[in-house]
This record gives sequence, C-alpha cells and structure tokens, in this order.
Amino acid sequence: MRERTIASHFVRAALRGAQRHGLPCDGILREAGIQPAILSEGRARIAPEQFARLIQRLWETLDDEYLGFGKQPSKRGTFAMMGHAIIHCRTLEKALGRGALFYGLFPDAPRIALQIEGDWARLSVDDSALWDPDHFLLESLLVIWHRLGSWLIGQRIRLEEATFAYAEPEHAAEYDLLFPCARRFSAGRNSLLFHARYLDMPLLQDERTLKQFLLYSPADLLARPDGGDSLISQIRRLLGRDCRTWPDLEQVAHRLHTSPQTLRRHLREEGSSFQELKDHLRRDLAIYHLGRDELSIQVIAEQLGFSEPSAFHRAFKKWTGLTPGAYRAAQ
Repeated sequence: MRERTIASHFVRAALRGAQRHGLPCDGILREAGIQPAILSEGRARIAPEQFARLIQRLWETLDDEYLGFGKQPSKRGTFAMMGHAIIHCRTLEKALGRGALFYGLFPDAPRIALQIEGDWARLSVDDSALWDPDHFLLESLLVIWHRLGSWLIGQRIRLEEATFAYAEPEHAAEYDLLFPCARRFSAGRNSLLFHARYLDMPLLQDERTLKQFLLYSPADLLARPDGGDSLISQIRRLLGRDCRTWPDLEQVAHRLHTSPQTLRRHLREEGSSFQELKDHLRRDLAIYHLGRDELSIQVIAEQLGFSEPSAFHRAFKKWTGLTPGAYRAAQ
C-alpha cells in the first residue's frame, strides 16, 4: 500500500547531513511539501511522496547522493552511471558484483560486498568511512540495493535476515517497512541475507526501462513502503482501505488459516496487536487522504469508521500531535 506513512524521525535524520554543512533546511522542507513545524512533533508522519521529494531536493541542493554524510560527496548522476554499468550484465550476481566494483573506485565511499555462504548470499555495507550518527545513509543504501536487485530481475527478493552493527534504536518498530524479515542488532556488521538462487537469475531490464527507472530512483526506492511477507503486512492487505467493513480478528485468522489465539501470539512476537495494527492503518489512511483535497475531513472520518468528526480529531491528535485541520493546512 502506498498509504504506509513515514515517521518524522527519518525526516530529521535525512536533514542531519545538510545541517552539518550549514544549510538552512526550512526552505528545503517546504519545497518538498513538508511544514517544518511537523518535525518538532515526534509522533508526526508524512506521506511517501513527500519523503521522495525531500530526498530529491537534498540531492539537488547538496549535489551529493550521500546527502552530506560521506567524507567526499557522491556527485549527482553517480547512481545513474552505475546503473548503466550494470544493466547489460547477464545475471544478478554479475550486476551486484559490478555495482560493488563501481563504487569501490571512489575513495572513502562506503564499501559494498557480496559474499556466498552456502545456499545463502549476503550483501554487506561497510559504513566506517561515513559520518552517519542516525545510520540513515547506511540503512538507505541497504534498502536501495535490495530494491534495485529486485527490480533488475523483475521479482521481489525475499530477505531472510538483516543485521546491524549498532544497538537496536528507539524507532526499531519502523523497520518492518524497511527490512521485512528477521532483524539482529549489535551483530558486528551491516548486511542483508537472501537465498543464493536469486543470483543466477537473468536481468529482465534494459537501457530503455533503465531510463524510465532513473526518472524517480533511487529516491522512489527509498520512499516506497515494502511490507514484504510479514504477518502485519498480510493483515493490512486483508483489512483493505474501507474501515467500515473490516473483518474482525476471528475472520482474519480464518483467512490466514490459523486460530485467533495463534494469530494474537504471533502479533505479540512481532511487537504488535490486532487493535494497534488497525489504529496504525487508520492513521496511515487518514494521512493519505488529508494530503489530498478530494475528501472533506468529515467524509474522511466516516470512511475511517468514526461515529463523529470530534472522535476523529481526538484520535488523529493522539497519533500525530496535530488536528486533522492543522495537518491538512500544513501540507
């Protein structure tokens, strides 16, 4: 679902490089359609399209695809040239290997490595040369390389595990969107593990599709939510967009061929609950609709299953720290 929203933490983290270089960020935020006031509220969230515009504006302003986090900038167009360097490779393994070699030509660039471990492949990123206090660029590189590989072979690469060299952060609950797989922190290295069978798959893209791809990437790759096959994402897909007709827990469990008790237990293991999942989906749908002018706030409240607009106002302020009217005005 494109309605999956992005926490304001990632906006603040993305701006750290620009702030490090002394750039005023309020104008950049407004050009991306984001009001600076939203950042002062830790619960605030933005739409994926806003986040993609923010990344594009930061690249343009800094002329740096590393967003100010590297010892040396990565000039705009570097990612595109890497794409042209790998697009004629025969298999995904050749493409990832050539892409890693390409970035290895630049001094102080984060090192990309592909290793085969029996039936598994591990893509690692060494971020030791970066100034990246929130690990934003590191996480972005892992996300971009995973989704780039999936695009090259025309199917989503299912991740088995994501590992991180740092301790689990406070916003770890957001990682379900970034890395829909098992996650280990304080693991000694930053990597993605997936089945090696993907490496033998042929590339299904060419220079024509690459040209279209580069119009929006890698910013769109970074902003695009990816729930993968996680239980939470499966339930969100089953619930759909009309909150008034949502199935209850027992009906969802039946569709997933499990018992309500087992479903509750699995959700607890993923750090969630059925009610919390519904609240988050309502929140994301509310933000999605408030960012557009097609529906009035009253109609949005009705579609989200609220009996009266005042209940929607209270819930939305609890979710984001802003009223629906204030949020829409900020957009």
